[in-house]
Amino acid sequence: MQNLFSLLFYIKRSKVDKNGYANIYLRITVDGKRSELSIRRKIHIDKWSSSTNKAKGYSQFAQELNHYIDIIQNKIYEIHRTLVNENKTITATLLRDIYIGKGRNQKMLLKVFQNHNDQVDKLVGKDYALGTAERYRTAKKHIEDYINLEYKANDIPVKDVDHKFINGFEYYLKTARNCGHNTAIKYITNFKKIIRIAYANDWISKDPFFNWKARLKIVDREFLSEGEIQKMIEKELHTSRLDQVKDIFIFCCYTGLAYSDVKKLSKDNIVIDIDGEKWIKIKRTKTETRSNIPILPTAELIIEKYANHLDTANGNRLLPVLSNQKMNAYLKEIADLCEINKNLTFHLARHTFATTVTLTNGVPIESVSKMLGHKSLRTTQHYAKILDRKVSDDMKALRNKLNFNRNSNEG
Repeated sequence: MQNLFSLLFYIKRSKVDKNGYANIYLRITVDGKRSELSIRRKIHIDKWSSSTNKAKGYSQFAQELNHYIDIIQNKIYEIHRTLVNENKTITATLLRDIYIGKGRNQKMLLKVFQNHNDQVDKLVGKDYALGTAERYRTAKKHIEDYINLEYKANDIPVKDVDHKFINGFEYYLKTARNCGHNTAIKYITNFKKIIRIAYANDWISKDPFFNWKARLKIVDREFLSEGEIQKMIEKELHTSRLDQVKDIFIFCCYTGLAYSDVKKLSKDNIVIDIDGEKWIKIKRTKTETRSNIPILPTAELIIEKYANHLDTANGNRLLPVLSNQKMNAYLKEIADLCEINKNLTFHLARHTFATTVTLTNGVPIESVSKMLGHKSLRTTQHYAKILDRKVSDDMKALRNKLNFNRNSNEG
């Protein structure tokens, strides 16, 4: 028996949002009986043609939407053909259910992302750092905003994520969100983990990231020179709060500790090592690797200075560290007062330790890497830009050695 079968794409003008956008629906009719579904796209009512049941015009948005409609239409025609060939009873509901994947446990992207983030939140302090959880939350919010802007939808099936989606998301981050290249790549890498989860669970048949490569740009990290460090140390500041922030910053220039690590630094982290000297021994918050750092004279003077401070005397905290936001705000003011023309942030102290305090003074990069708590020497190489002066000194030593050998041979 021949079924009377038709498809109709339409919008519900009675449910237009405040910006004039309406959801697009598909009505499937078989033998006079209907079933409907949302195609999870929106369009401004002025851009919809009721005569063609498609978007008006030839804009990029119209062409992409109409192409998407054609894809849906072709998929349902194919499902219908398959059922006819298999001599199965065809209904509008059956066509709809097969298309939307009912019975196949179809997964929605943002829901999968949220489930992942909920698990990460519960494992903060065990398997994940607080900052990692925050980055995943931000990445999910960017994906949500991108879907809403580009697809005019609240969510999409994970199976709809393709290479075009990934490239579009990268473009969105760099334009609409004004992210730098490396920041955008990091958010995409967070998103990539969600897709890999979907692929591993067979919720999608192929990995859309298969041909996508993360390429971070090498950034020349700023650091303070020896002269700039000394200028900060010698500068008398007009408030105790600025002086306190300056001291904590200088302390990190001589220890390489990140903000989260110096914030939690306790008196228990100070030990006397086998050489009889004081060392800091701490597990890094970010990587959970151990860092063993000798306490240099400048750092020890700062510890002694705040030994009886109101915020440290009656507790186990080693130093009175303010919030990261306040520290960075005060550092901008300190940079101006010290006439240091650099974007002074708290993390710059870590770069300074790696470059100016250690590598420039001949400390091997392997030792620097261990003190910074890095898992890979490659990470240390990004932090530690060896100064031209160090290269010059090394080559001067080599030149002197070669001259000495030549003179010895001639003699």
